Amino acid sequence: MVSVTARRLRANQTDVEKRLWSRLRDRGLFGLKFRRQVPLGPFVADFVCVDYCLIVELDGGQHSSSEEADRQRTAWLESRGWRVLRFWNNDIGENLDGVLRVIAGACGIHVHGPRPDPLRLEEGEERETSGRPRRMLSRGFAPRRRR
Repeated sequence: MVSVTARRLRANQTDVEKRLWSRLRDRGLFGLKFRRQVPLGPFVADFVCVDYCLIVELDGGQHSSSEEADRQRTAWLESRGWRVLRFWNNDIGENLDGVLRVIAGACGIHVHGPRPDPLRLEEGEERETSGRPRRMLSRGFAPRRRR
């Protein structure tokens, strides 16, 4: 049932999700691989970088009334080794580059100073790694493949 929900959410992205996804997709953020609307246990995470055990969640106005549920969801995900970053929808609209810098920083990539396109590594530049082990999705968390 969760995979059906994930499929529906991928097909009906919000404008804010589309905007962030346009910058994360195809390894657009320093070569980091992100997936969107990924089923994880009983939840569907907005954006996931498996290599760095990172989940990026976008929260709209409806989340102000469900803060306790969001806390429980985050606690459940963190208890399974995930790190969760939450951003308000207006953060994406008002400061997308800042949001991308926070996401990159969570993956051990530190962008120093402004540059015209802070999303790609310059020629000869190397990514800093956080030393965290890479994490693969376990059987219970892997999205199902279409047949």
